[in-house]
Amino acid sequence: MDWNAFWNSVLDWAKNTGIKIVIALVILLVSFRIITVITRKIEKRANNKKADKTIMKTLAYVLRIGLKIVVVVCLVGYLGIDTSGLTALIASFGVCIGLAVNGAVANLAGGILIILTRPFKIDDYIEAQGHSGTVVDIHITTTKLLTPDNKVIYLPNGPLSNGDIVNYSEMDTRRVDFTFGIGYGDDFEKAKQIIKDICDAHALVMKEPAPFIRVTEHASSSINIVTRVWTKSEDYWTVYFDIMEQVKTEFDKAGIEIPFNQVDVHIRNDG
Repeated sequence: MDWNAFWNSVLDWAKNTGIKIVIALVILLVSFRIITVITRKIEKRANNKKADKTIMKTLAYVLRIGLKIVVVVCLVGYLGIDTSGLTALIASFGVCIGLAVNGAVANLAGGILIILTRPFKIDDYIEAQGHSGTVVDIHITTTKLLTPDNKVIYLPNGPLSNGDIVNYSEMDTRRVDFTFGIGYGDDFEKAKQIIKDICDAHALVMKEPAPFIRVTEHASSSINIVTRVWTKSEDYWTVYFDIMEQVKTEFDKAGIEIPFNQVDVHIRNDG
């Protein structure tokens, strides 16, 4: 073996291809770093109230992936690698992969549809696909929810975009509905006045529209009084729990019974 020829070939490779590889790696690392910095700045702008958080975060995600792919493709061309065979191989695999990931394609289309139609945005509280929670992030293929008990749920965008979505945060105000049952022997007008006083005194209950308090049903064991009040969306549960507790307390003070189901049993003696 001619060692001189071997080392000369190694040196020639290092001077030509080796230097190109080093330059390509440096460009790759620097480019990826620059792309990461730029996209992080875009994500930080999402915290600006004037910027749309959903669009900004999605744009940063797509931009980061897209630019990195462009950099890799350009560096492959710079190194002089023949990509024609690789392209044909990828194309042949593309059909098989496409059949295997048709669900992912549907999720991709669903993600684009969600971003365009905007049925919800980041920080909205929604209910969809049997789950409910606050929207933390909207990716191209999935939507990330955070439940009130601190569980993270990823919903595929395909079924999500085609199914029913309840957005509890889109409107500024919400109606809180109650049904209070009292005994048939109790004064329902007095009970209505107690409920009205509680609603009027609550700081988070809106004066307009005014609270609606009426008898709604003569049930088997109770007279049911429906109560509807309006409040800001973020105060919904505070108002709900406050009024439920206060009505129970004031009914007890006034001697108004909140009945439970009762059955009268009559024993017949034929003897």
